[in-house]
This record gives sequence, C-alpha cells and structure tokens, in this order.
Amino acid sequence: MVSKYAIWITLALGATLAGMNPTHAATTGSQAAGNDPYLWLEATHGQRAMAWVKGQNAITEKAFADSPEFTRSFDRILQVLNSDARIPYVHRMGDYLYNFWQDKAHPRGIWRRTTLAEYRRTDPHWETLLDIDALNKAEDKRWVFKGAQCLKPAYVRCLVSLSPDGGDAVEVREFDLATKSFVKDGFHLPLAKNFVNWIDRDHIYVGTDFGPGSMARSSYPRIVKEWTRGTPLAAARLVYEASPDDLSVSAWHDRTPGYERDFVSVATDFFHSENFLRKNGKLEKLDIPGDAGFDAHRQWLLVQTRSAWTVGGKTWPSGALLAIKFDDFMAGRRDFTALFTPDAHTALSGYAWTRHHLIIDVLDDVKSRLDVLTPQPDGRWLHQALPGAPSFSTISVADTDPDHSDEYWLSVTGFLTPSSLERGVLGEGPAETIKQEPAFFDASKFVVSQHFVTSKDGTRVPYFEIAPKGMKLDGSHRTLLYGYGGFEISLLPYYSGSIGRAWLSRGGVYVVANIRGGGEYGPRWHQAALKANRPKAYQDFAAVAEDLIRRGVTSAKHLGAEGGSNGGLLVGNMLTEYPQLFGAIACEVPLLDMKRYTHLSAGASWIAEYGNPDDPKQWAFIKTFSPYQNVKKGTDYPPVLFYTTTSDDRVGPAQARKMAAKMEGMGYRKVWFYENTEGGHGAGADNRQSAHMHAMVYNFLWNELK
Repeated sequence: MVSKYAIWITLALGATLAGMNPTHAATTGSQAAGNDPYLWLEATHGQRAMAWVKGQNAITEKAFADSPEFTRSFDRILQVLNSDARIPYVHRMGDYLYNFWQDKAHPRGIWRRTTLAEYRRTDPHWETLLDIDALNKAEDKRWVFKGAQCLKPAYVRCLVSLSPDGGDAVEVREFDLATKSFVKDGFHLPLAKNFVNWIDRDHIYVGTDFGPGSMARSSYPRIVKEWTRGTPLAAARLVYEASPDDLSVSAWHDRTPGYERDFVSVATDFFHSENFLRKNGKLEKLDIPGDAGFDAHRQWLLVQTRSAWTVGGKTWPSGALLAIKFDDFMAGRRDFTALFTPDAHTALSGYAWTRHHLIIDVLDDVKSRLDVLTPQPDGRWLHQALPGAPSFSTISVADTDPDHSDEYWLSVTGFLTPSSLERGVLGEGPAETIKQEPAFFDASKFVVSQHFVTSKDGTRVPYFEIAPKGMKLDGSHRTLLYGYGGFEISLLPYYSGSIGRAWLSRGGVYVVANIRGGGEYGPRWHQAALKANRPKAYQDFAAVAEDLIRRGVTSAKHLGAEGGSNGGLLVGNMLTEYPQLFGAIACEVPLLDMKRYTHLSAGASWIAEYGNPDDPKQWAFIKTFSPYQNVKKGTDYPPVLFYTTTSDDRVGPAQARKMAAKMEGMGYRKVWFYENTEGGHGAGADNRQSAHMHAMVYNFLWNELK
C-alpha cells in the first residue's frame, strides 16, 4: 500500500528516505547559546570532537572488546549474521523474486534475483544484478545499498539509492536491469535526503536539495517537482512547495492499469498531513482527517483513523479501518464500511492487498492473527480467518502481488521459534513453508511467558519474558529489559539468534516491555504518551522493572536496560529518573538533549511526538524528560554505555557525545562511550560492524550486572 503511514514509518525507520549533509552540526536557533560547555561536540566531523571520540573509543574497546568473552560473543553473533542458512527474504517484481544479501564474501552486499522455481530449491541459483563491494572497489568508495525502486510493469529501469556511510543521505542513480549497469546520462541525484518516485519511463517525481531554502526545518524536502528525462534538474516542473515548517512533501504515481492516479502528500508534522489527488496538473484535496492514513487501490479507498471521525452520519473510533469506492468518495459519498474496529485488547497492525483480497494483521494483546477480507458484489466484505501462528509469535505479510495474483508470503517468527517464510495463494489451500531458518541456540532450555503489570496511573501494561525453564525466583538472574515506546511502533515477538547466543545461552533473562507510546494497542496507546504525557511511557517501563524485581526474577543490581533512538531517550530517563532500579544501562543512538534536539540533524521532524523546546510553555514539560538537563552530581547512577555513529544524520552523534562528556565532567567513572564511523542510525554498515557493536553491548551488560 502507499499511504501517509507507509511514508512516515519510512521516515521513522529510515528505510528509503535519506538525510542532510552530515559534515557539520547545526548550531543555529535560539538554543545555540554558549552556556553549554560541550557544544563543541556537536561539530560532527570537527577535529577536536573526533579526537575526543577516538580517545573514548580506545578506552571502551579496552574495557569491553578486548577479552576472550568478547571474542566468543563476536564470533557467535557474526556466525548468525553471515550464515548462509538465513532466510533470503524476497520481494516479487514481475516474474522474479528480488533479494539483497550480505555475508562474509559480500560484506556490503549483492542485489540479486531468482525465479520461484529456483527459490524453492535448497540452494537456488541467483542472478547478481549489482555487487556493492565490486562497485566500491571500482569507484574507491564505501557505498551502502539503501534500496531500489523499479518501474512496473516491465521492471527494467530502477532508481538505486546509495549512501556513502550508511546514513540517511543518499545518491540516486538510474540502473538498467537488462544490462546490469547504471544508465549513462540517466536520472541522477547527488547526495541529499532524496525522495523519488517513477511516473513513467521518462518522468519521475523528485524531492531533493534544490538549493538554499528548498529543505524544511526537519531536513527533509519541502518541494516536489516533476522531472523529465534529458532535461536539467533545474528545469523540473514544480508540483508543490510546502512551508519550511512543514515536515516534508512527497508525490507518487499509481500505475495500476485502469486506475492510474497521482497523489501529493504534505506532512505538516509527523502525524498529520494534507493529501491531494493530482489530475491534469491540478490538486484536489482528499476530504479525510489530517491524522488519518489512506490507501487507494484499484476501485477502493481505505482510510485508517487515528482519532474519532464523524462522517456520513456515523462516528468511527480511533484505530478503525474504513472502505469506500474511490470514485464514489470523490463524488461526495461518505457511506464507509468498517473493515476493522478495535476493542480494549485489539489493534490493527497493518494490511496488504492481493489481486482480489485484503489481508489484515490484527494484534490481540500483542499477539498476531490474520484475517482475509473479500469484497462482495452486494457491497459487503466477507471475513475469513487465515490460519495463525504458534503462541507468543508474530505472523505478518512479507509480500504480495496485488497487480497480478492472490499470492502472499508470510513471515512467522517467535522468541524461541526460528523464523520461517511461507507462500500461499488465496483460494488454493493453506500456505506452505518455503524457507526455514535454523535454530541458532537451544530453545528447549527456555520458556516464554507474557505478564501484565499496573503502571503508576492504573494502566495495564504487558511485557514478554524469555527465561530458563525452572528458573528459581531468587532475584539472582542477570536480566535485560528492552523497550522503545514511541511513534506508534510496536515491539512484537521475534527470533534473534544473536540474543539467543550472546545473552540467553549465557544464562540471562530477556524481557520486552510493551509500554505506551508504541502501537501495541493502536493510536490510543501511542497518544497516551505524547508530549506532556511522555513520562507515562517511562512510568510503564519502571513498573515493568519493579515487577521483575518484585516477582524475584532479578534484583536492581542484576537488571539492565537497553534501548536505541527514542528507546535511547527511554533508557536515558531510566538513568536519570529511576537509577535505583538498574545495575547497568546501554543507551544507543539516543536522543538525550531535549533542549537542543530540534536544532540537531532531523530533530525538528519530531516536534509532534515530544513538543517544541523553543516554546517556554512546552519546555516546561519537556525538561522533565530531558536526561541531558536532568543529570546531576552526587547521584548513585548505574554504569552506562553510550553508543552512536558519526554517520547518524537522523538523531546525530552529538547527544550521546555530550551526555557522556557531561557525566565524565561531573566525576562519574563508570561512563563509557563508543562511536562507529559508519552505519547511520543503526548498528553498522556491514555484518562485522553490527556484530562488534552487539557483542560489546552484551559484554558490557554481562560484566556490570554480575
């Protein structure tokens, strides 16, 4: 589907959009005052800052990456990441299944394809389309593959995105699958936070850095244009120009035969947008709520509500999925049909079209189920259950072929269940398992359980626990509590060979907290922790920690917390507000300085989540959850490891740098910092870098929680 939510989850997770020039940090705005003695660490590539990073890395490497235990964990994690037995997840385009693959022989990866008949084989033959390591050797670069958009229905011409360091900023080049080469004088965009979408072979929609003033405060494009092949980018025709204070603008073309349409979406903030149908060069606004997601597929328009919506004489609740025929809607009709409405225990996790059906993914107390919906001639939608997954697992639609068939691919995974990939065709019997990941650790020694705890305000909060069978509840077990709690992103059961090998197999307990701010119970669960209510997410996480201690699973000195990005802000608040509950904290690619965050990298894009610290009234509540401002001398803080990357052009490395430096300046000795040069807003640019980071974090936590 193409919807506002598809676009903004992309922004949140960094799958396809790309970032601003990371060579320097912003020091503009009202908060660039000189009263912060660590402001110099915001200069991402500054000589003084990088010298500090180098010194910190050496100290941390010696402490946690220079031991037999680290080497063992690193090797075991890298074996998982490089294993040829991993599932090569695929995406269908026409007659071929496409996959991007990284392993020991291809650290930067190969983009490749095969047929369904070959893919069914144990050892399929793959046709290599683009070898990133070979490209790097030829161009003397360190490119990281960031995806490709291919023009249907032929799927011959593609727009390939390449990052120089794993960050969000990408260079876009046109690629020919027939010749397996870049197109000479084809579409090409230099490094920026580029947005592209095919219209036809000779035209694309493009959002990029067109020059001064063309990027929003968020660092994303605020101008979208239509670019014609063979003409200079400067000659591209303006489609829409948003305000500098808007988050971003995008446009896309639906090439479905008989239903060709063009859309423009202007994101006014992370959760609100204005959406338009573009027809004959003119824009017609879609009369849907600004916070709703929408999807136009063939004759249908789907609307996913995020707040209650009264329309057509009915009031639909937050989190509902509604359907109406697209042409009827544009003609003024509003007689929607509800395809899903939530209750106290359920939420819509996602949906996917096949040629004749709609598959919806429902969470029931954070456990998956799939339903198949089929439109009938009389206007009703037939609901049928799709066989579910084992208990405490996640089943989701990995891919479909909505243009041509009712084929669907299912990903099935659980904490102790190695992932599998199933393929089916609706109406032709049950799905069959095509690929099965091996067991990377002995799951028979462990048990998964789900628990619920009452948070400070009386809210019932779930969490998953993976622990050794027969574990004595004596408070002695090293336990790692993981959380996120933001941007309506759900934490679901998943299989991780790395966690199994580096944590569980050493005797540790692993816990995932489904706190407010996430999407486990739909928009209401997310909205309960927005802005001034953000501390509710932290109260939930602390309540889970207290419950683990109360139940005797662990004790404060044996309990660790881990989180990244928004989860880094979460565990940063555990550090400053709940230090008595934890024995160690791993804080990764974090937000921490909430006074300055809107002036650093892409921080301005998250004002709808946290609030605007430049507004004194909003700063009054933001400062209550800003770890950088709240850390103070003379407190018994647990040991903490801050991890970030130089190439992170979304959150940026400055916040982790400054927090570590400030705590060290206050005299705290058990503060460690590590910064990888590559990897962007993630663990690393290749499997070795990822294994190094994970092994170091687990080694730090294991040592400190003893």
